Amino acid sequence: MRHQMLLVLLLLPFDPLAALGQEPIVINVDAAHPGAAISPQMFGIFFEDINFGADGGLYPELVKNRSFEFSEPLAGWHEIMVVSANGIDVSKGELDVRTDDSLNASNPHYLRVRTYDSGYGFYNTGFRGMGVTAGAEYRFSAYVRTNGPVAIRATLTNGAGREIGSGKLEGFNSKWQRYETLIRADATEPRARLNLFVDGTGSIDLDMVSLFPVDTWNRRPNGLRKDLVQLLHDMHPGFIRFPGGCIVEGRRLMTRYRWKTTVGDIAARKTIVNRWNDEFDYRPAPDYFQSFGLGFYEYFQLAEDIGARPLPILNCGMACQFNSSETAKLDELNEYIQDALDLIEFANGPADSPWGKLRAQMGHPAPFHLEMIGVGNEQWGPRYLERYKVFADALKAKYPEIKLVASAGPAPAGEPFETMWANWRQLKPDFVDEHYYMAPEWFLQNTARYDHYDRSGPKVFAGEYAAQTDNTTSARNRNNWRSAISEAAFMTGLERNGDVVQMASYAPLLANADAWQWTPDAIWFDSLRSYGTPNYYVQKVFANNAGTRIVPATAQTEGGLYTSAALDERTHELIVKAINDTAAARPAEIRLKGLDRSADVKVTTLQSADLNAENSFDHPTAVAPASSTAEVHSGTLSVQLPSYSLNVYRIPM
Repeated sequence: MRHQMLLVLLLLPFDPLAALGQEPIVINVDAAHPGAAISPQMFGIFFEDINFGADGGLYPELVKNRSFEFSEPLAGWHEIMVVSANGIDVSKGELDVRTDDSLNASNPHYLRVRTYDSGYGFYNTGFRGMGVTAGAEYRFSAYVRTNGPVAIRATLTNGAGREIGSGKLEGFNSKWQRYETLIRADATEPRARLNLFVDGTGSIDLDMVSLFPVDTWNRRPNGLRKDLVQLLHDMHPGFIRFPGGCIVEGRRLMTRYRWKTTVGDIAARKTIVNRWNDEFDYRPAPDYFQSFGLGFYEYFQLAEDIGARPLPILNCGMACQFNSSETAKLDELNEYIQDALDLIEFANGPADSPWGKLRAQMGHPAPFHLEMIGVGNEQWGPRYLERYKVFADALKAKYPEIKLVASAGPAPAGEPFETMWANWRQLKPDFVDEHYYMAPEWFLQNTARYDHYDRSGPKVFAGEYAAQTDNTTSARNRNNWRSAISEAAFMTGLERNGDVVQMASYAPLLANADAWQWTPDAIWFDSLRSYGTPNYYVQKVFANNAGTRIVPATAQTEGGLYTSAALDERTHELIVKAINDTAAARPAEIRLKGLDRSADVKVTTLQSADLNAENSFDHPTAVAPASSTAEVHSGTLSVQLPSYSLNVYRIPM
C-alpha cells in the first residue's frame, strides 16, 4: 500500500522540484501535421515452444508423456509399489510399452498393463508439477482395449498423499476406444499426482492417457490455459508469430517443425523431441518433447481469439545453423514449398478445397485470413538466399497477396547482417526480420537506429528482441526494470519510424519457472500461477497505446529523455509517450501545436525508482501500470516525469 501511495504522489501535476525553480523540459508535438501511417499490427507477440511454453504451459495437458512416445517410453510414469508383510516393496503387476497393433501409425507406442492382482497401480506427476484447483473439473480420458480388467480407477492426491478427487473408466472391449469421465478436485494443489488403479487381472492396453482442465480459454475441449491466454489478450497484440524461433528449424531436418503433423486428430499428431531439450548444458531437459496438442489450427484460433494477425514461420529447407546446419538440396525443396502452399489453403481456402475442408472439419469453416508467412527463421548466407528465391517465386506466383518475411540473420550489425540487407534491397521481400539480444545500453544507444533507413526498401520486422542484463543465453539475465525501460526507450524509436518498422515483438514470450532454458522472458508461470514481468508491461503499454499515424515530436533536453507521438484516428486522441531514464523526477511541458483547447488527459505511468525491481509470484505487480488524469490548458500539458518512468498521455483531439 505504501508503494501505491508514493506512486500516486509522483503522478500529481505539481512537484517540489518545480517549486524549487527547476526549468521544465519542453516537448514539442506537432499535432497539426501528422505524418506516415503506423501499421495496425505494429506491436505483437512472438511464441515459441521454449521454456516448456507449450506442453507444460500454454497447452494445459497435465499428463506428461500421455502417448508413451518419449525416447524413454515410460518417462513420467511410475509404479505404485506395495509393502509386503516382511517390509519389502513388491509389484502387483507390470508396465510394458509396445508397438504391435497400435492405435495409429503416427504414435505407435502404447502401454500394456499386466495385473497379477486387482488394484495394481501406477502414477504420473505431470510437467514439474500437476496443478489442480479446488472446485475445478478435469476431463480424465484414455484410449483403452482389454479382454481382462474391467475398470480403471483414477485418483488425484496431494503432496501428502491425501485423495483430492477421483473418477472411473469402465465398459471396455477388445477394440481401441476412447473413454472419459470428469474428476472434480476438492483442494488446490500445485504438485498433485494422477494415480491409476486397474481392477481385475490380466492385461489392458492404454494410449493417450489425459487429464485436461475443463475450464480452458473459451472452454474448448482441447483449449489453452486460461490465465496465460488472458495475459496475451490483455496486450491487444497486432500479430502473433508462431511456432518460433529455432523450433521451426530443428537441430536436424528430421526434427524440423512440420505443420501438417500438428493438425487433425489429436491422437494422430506425431510426437517429436523438442530441440531445446539439451541445447544448454546448465539446463538440460531430457523430458522435453512436443505433443503438438497445440498445433497450427490452435495457433490460428488463438490469433483470432486475441484479435491478432497470424504470422506462421515455415522451414525453408535448412536446419538450425547454430547446430547441424543441415540443408536440403535445391531439387528437394518441392516438399517444403508445397507445405507452404498447402498452409495458405488450410488457412484461407474454401471449405470444399482439400486443406480448407480439413480446417472446416476441425470446426472452423470460415477462413483464418492469413496475410503473411515467414520463409525460414534466423537463416543467413548464400544457401538461404538461394532457397528464399525459389520459395518467393512459387508463393508469389500462386498467392501474390501473401506478404513474405525474410531473415537478416542472428545479429543486428556486421556480417552477415550487412550482406543479407544488401541482397534484400535487390530481392525486395515485404519484411526483413531483425533480431537484437543486446545489453540495455545498446537499446538506449540505438533509439535512432531507423531514423535514416531507406524509406523505399523492404519494411522492418523487429522479430526478436530483449535486453540482456548479463549476456545472451546467460542464466543470470533478469527481467528487471533496467532491461524493461531500455526496451521502452528503443520502442519509441520504432514508433517514430513506423513508416519503416511495421512489426515488433519481444522474445521469448513464456517461461515455466520450474523448467526454463532461456532468460529473460516476458511472462513467467508455474503449475497454477502466472505473472507479467516489467518487460511484459512495457509491451502491453505500447500495444494498448499504438496510434495510427506518426506525429512529429522533439524534446529540448541534455539526455535521458525519449519521446514519440502518434495520432489515434480511431479514438480521435493524440498519444504522447515520454520516458525519463534518469534518477531524478523532471518537470516537463508538452506543447501541442495545432491543439489550442483545454481537455482532460488520461495518463498511464509505468515506474520504479529501483532499476533492479522485478515482479514475482508473490508480488506480480510490483512494477505495473498505474492510471491517473491530467489537464491540458490552451495546448500545453504541464507534467512531472517520475524518475525511471514510462509515461503515456492520451489527449482528446
